[in-house]
Amino acid sequence: MCGIAGVFGGNISSIDYENVLERIGNVIAHRGPDDSGIWFDRDAAVGLVHRRLSILDLSPAGHQPMFSASKRFVMVFNGEIYNHLKLREELEKLGRAPDWRGHADTESLLAAFECWGVEVTLKKTVGMFAIALWDKQDRKLILARDRMGEKPLYYGYIGSILAFGSELKALREIPGFDGKIDRGALALLMRHSYVPAPYSIYQNFFKLPPSTWLEFSVDALRRRDKPVPMAYWSAKEAAFAGTANPFKFNSDVEAINALESELTQSVLGQMMADVPLGAFLSGGVDSSTVVALMQAQSCRPVKTFSIGFNEEGYDESGFAKEVARHLGTEHTELYVSPQEAMGVIPRLSSIFDEPFSDVSQIPTFLVSKLAHQQVTVSLSGDGGDELFCGYNRYFLTARLWRIISHLPVSLRKITASAILGISPYRWDFIYKLVSGFVPKRRRWPLIGDKLHKGATLLKCHDGHSLYRTMISHWMPEDVVLEMSEPDTELTSMSIGGLSSLVEQMMLLDSISYLPDDILTKVDRAAMAVSLETRVPLIDHRVYEFAWRLPMQYKVRNGDSKWLLRQVLYKYIPRELIDRPKMGFGVPIDSWLRGPLRDWAEDLLDESRLKREGFFNPAPIRQRWLEHSRGSRNWQYHLWDVLMFQSWIEHQ
Repeated sequence: MCGIAGVFGGNISSIDYENVLERIGNVIAHRGPDDSGIWFDRDAAVGLVHRRLSILDLSPAGHQPMFSASKRFVMVFNGEIYNHLKLREELEKLGRAPDWRGHADTESLLAAFECWGVEVTLKKTVGMFAIALWDKQDRKLILARDRMGEKPLYYGYIGSILAFGSELKALREIPGFDGKIDRGALALLMRHSYVPAPYSIYQNFFKLPPSTWLEFSVDALRRRDKPVPMAYWSAKEAAFAGTANPFKFNSDVEAINALESELTQSVLGQMMADVPLGAFLSGGVDSSTVVALMQAQSCRPVKTFSIGFNEEGYDESGFAKEVARHLGTEHTELYVSPQEAMGVIPRLSSIFDEPFSDVSQIPTFLVSKLAHQQVTVSLSGDGGDELFCGYNRYFLTARLWRIISHLPVSLRKITASAILGISPYRWDFIYKLVSGFVPKRRRWPLIGDKLHKGATLLKCHDGHSLYRTMISHWMPEDVVLEMSEPDTELTSMSIGGLSSLVEQMMLLDSISYLPDDILTKVDRAAMAVSLETRVPLIDHRVYEFAWRLPMQYKVRNGDSKWLLRQVLYKYIPRELIDRPKMGFGVPIDSWLRGPLRDWAEDLLDESRLKREGFFNPAPIRQRWLEHSRGSRNWQYHLWDVLMFQSWIEHQ
């Protein structure tokens, strides 16, 4: 795991770029504190930066930037190729292997690129990565990203120079960077709590989408062409292919054993390391499955880590401890005080690089910090919900669509307009007048908000748009000034290849929420403390396997993730696992009314919002007043705004 960056083209020859590249490397030193390297070719107008977190081959043979044996290619690489030894075996059988200098996967990749070229090599890999490869012969720069989007890679133009890197803040070191905010990306942040690929918070800078690669030639760069990313794999096509060719197991036992074998292969591959390794353990199905399979492959107790909060409803550490005790892991838990957790908040704008407002960013950083005290690599259980149907919102949305889809569209629109024509406060007042006839235990709080949300859902024309509305926070047009919300996978992707609305939602999450929220959160939080994370459940072979499972293996008798649970029950008694899902959050709602109130008030000050000019202050101030008084809970909406405000304050 490392940090990479670089520049290509433009007026590089007129600037002291050796110094610039060194500064870029210093900015992302947290991603790779063990070693650093710079390569700069003034004649070719290209420079590469690498910061190394040593995981495989700790010797100087793993130093980057690294040249291929023929010197045609030079590369900086962030990530791990879990099957790189098999790639070496294949090269050796073909007689195309060089005299290996060490056992780093970077060297294996370079040899593969020389033998098979870029696209074929990427298709052969099993792993996570962001790659920048300079081809000296063809004078081309190649950028590539892993299939599921575990490792980040930004790119864009600063004047006539192409710049790229693991984190945006590294690119701010390049002369001419202007940092103009993309209001369309800000709109997406307000809707989703993250900025989805291919967009970034800055104009003219983009995220390379997962499972794609780009080529920049000298001529294309001179013309300022914007090349279209080329896909070497597709999560969408893999899902369509899987549902078109489902497994036909002879028994449930056969299905359980098949999934266990697939997961074991992934976990075993991701336990490859020359440094101490452990795992995050929340006590839920996903992380417990990963840890159980790790312990089954290990000859010594696996190191596991969890954190807890001393607040009711926010602490799963007791469950994690029970699972760890049963599996025999070497478990470390840390109970975090509200003061310790809130102490992370001033660092969030730097840690997450661009505005990001999933509140579980705080415990993710804290458990990463805890794990880093003992290990350099930690496996996590992310991805199980998207692949094995674990989110409650899938079933809620499907049930709701079954109800409202039977109503004529014209009637739904008329009803919605009538409801929205009366303010939530007026609805609350009306309800208060008539609720005297309703027993207290059956009264609905905040009826106006619920009616308005329901009316918005009534206007949806299909299940796809209903889901997008269900998972949205703000309606961006209400809060972001002078914006035009761009299309994303949630608005433009064709999902006609899937007949089930639940499967459509799972796929949408797999290509949007998973890489742009979950994996972004884990990467930034862990790399801030120089910890590598690995996610075995989203190995692309597991992903393809999961999409071949008929729904009866994902949901059965009301149990979500049914088949995954059956694998876990082979290692852990079901009474340790079967309980309501709690999530991984913090009590932001009460903190904003208490110890964070002054901080939030300063960032949400009306005159400040007007002066900065990004937001319409009225709805923000209204929700802040309602939340601070305790009449409504707007924690997630407010956190979206607060994270942007905190981030822009530090730019």
